[in-house]
Amino acid sequence: MSAWLLPDHIADVLPSEARHIEELRRQLLDTARGYGCELVMPPLLEHLESLLTGTGETLGLQTFKLVDQLSGRTLGLRADTTPQVARIDAHLLNRAGVTRLCYCGPVLHTRPDRPHASREPLQFGAEIYGHAGLEADLEVLLLALDCLKASHVGALTVDLADARIVRSLLAGVPVDAQVLRDVHAALAAKDAPALARLTRDFPAAARDGLAALVDLYGGREVLAEARRVLPAMPAIAQALDQLEWLGSQLSGATLSYDLADLRGYAYYSGMRFSIYTPGASDALVRGGRYDEVGAVFGRNRPAVGFSLDLKELVGVVAERPLQAAVRAPWGEQPALRAAIAQLRTAGETVVCVLPGHDNEVDEFHCDRELVAEHGQWVVRPL
Repeated sequence: MSAWLLPDHIADVLPSEARHIEELRRQLLDTARGYGCELVMPPLLEHLESLLTGTGETLGLQTFKLVDQLSGRTLGLRADTTPQVARIDAHLLNRAGVTRLCYCGPVLHTRPDRPHASREPLQFGAEIYGHAGLEADLEVLLLALDCLKASHVGALTVDLADARIVRSLLAGVPVDAQVLRDVHAALAAKDAPALARLTRDFPAAARDGLAALVDLYGGREVLAEARRVLPAMPAIAQALDQLEWLGSQLSGATLSYDLADLRGYAYYSGMRFSIYTPGASDALVRGGRYDEVGAVFGRNRPAVGFSLDLKELVGVVAERPLQAAVRAPWGEQPALRAAIAQLRTAGETVVCVLPGHDNEVDEFHCDRELVAEHGQWVVRPL
């Protein structure tokens, strides 16, 4: 095997894409800062028990493990940044009030989470800790939409769901963990025959309610239909009321509901959402409420947030124009070097043409040049 070949689903990022990703990263972080989010940078690896406790089996299977040569303990390379941010909120910041945090960094997956996906996403996210109300849910949704709008993606569709609906239907139903996983998988796949087989011994209210969820997807009419066919349980009624309110507050995006969508069911404790755009193979953004994420760190604070992969995002946004630059000759003259330094200090990109070479830069548009005129170095258009 050639030494330069990379592992499957791992790739280099070359100049054009890297430039675009970096511009998007700065734009998203600036958008989050506009909402009052503070930037944090958790480490890429941690002790495994800190990284995975309370996150569910799926994240554990996605996490690379290795042995620390200093301590002998097992470490994990993060597959998701949210548990680390929850740890920071709980122990390092330890604030009593609302905390808004954002982050952007690589995560590693043992397997791609869908066909053709990278195993090294560049994850950007934002989270609000300390407020259990719908106001925080809405703020996170609006921030996610603003991030995508700032990236100039196409039309957006927001898909809303709520983990409390299925939890309420299954409350008190004795079922082992494997059957529960199979039920969730059947719901997510909208596999009515498999769901009927798995729930045939469930109480009638749970069985009928779960069966009804398979068809509860679409527009705003879904909520009215859900109130008609689902059991009259307080938690379900509250979830439907809150989904309706959140939907009424959103504009500039198509709204849909999928009450059987349970991706990340072990993670979320309430409202959850996905945002789609034409041209993307899957959701660009996933998020929601996960109030229990900090419990393992001793502070079960309300929490809501979202994340996206910048490598996925860059694939569905229009290419950006090249940055304008100044072409300059290489030389030892103090006046020339001073002129170049002055331009760079002013924020200009100056590309010096090295001796014996033409201008080979592909990622900058040299629309001006630095030339000597009447004993002075001046910039003129090309």
